[in-house]
Amino acid sequence: MTEIKEKPAAAKPATSPWLKMTLELGPLILFFFANARPKLFAPYAHLVLPAHLLVGENAGLFTATAVLIPAVLIALAVSYAQIRRLPVMPLVTAILVVIFGALTIYFQDPRFIKMKPTILYAVFGLALLGGLYLKKPILEVVLDNAMPLTEEGWRILTLRWGLFFLALAILNEVIWRTQSNNVWVAFKFPGVVILIFLFTLAQVPLMMRHELKEDKAE
Repeated sequence: MTEIKEKPAAAKPATSPWLKMTLELGPLILFFFANARPKLFAPYAHLVLPAHLLVGENAGLFTATAVLIPAVLIALAVSYAQIRRLPVMPLVTAILVVIFGALTIYFQDPRFIKMKPTILYAVFGLALLGGLYLKKPILEVVLDNAMPLTEEGWRILTLRWGLFFLALAILNEVIWRTQSNNVWVAFKFPGVVILIFLFTLAQVPLMMRHELKEDKAE
């Protein structure tokens, strides 16, 4: 009998680490600078915002919101062009940015864009904890099996990230309700990026303890 050889699974297209970082941080960097220097973005802002929103203490935040919406959509489109699929977290982020950014501009109320991170972090946190409760490996799927961990390792890591995102949601609420626009923007970027980086580093010992050896992974 003739043996039928199975075709190897096609490798998923990959995005270079530098491009991936640019797509993730680029919109946040633009948001930060548009808030700090709204006059630099005035030619664009005048096309999409009423004139009275470009003056006063919230002018920077309205300008930054108007810049952030197209920035996240462009980043998402470039990401799709590279890997031919929409990553879960950037997709959810883009949807919330468009919704809450549009509400901010339509109602001329900066509280909407400030609440967006709270909703985003709460959604991520509850999704991870809910998936853990239902024994659905959401974190493993989101990370695209990037790390070969044991089942217990994924469970602990998912619990930690779920609680971390809920803590970020609470922290965002406290900061935007008690601090100035500039303090909140600084918390959003680079504050949250730094916190996520430090939290990720803190998980390295856990991942090393629960790393799935190559022979077992096979």
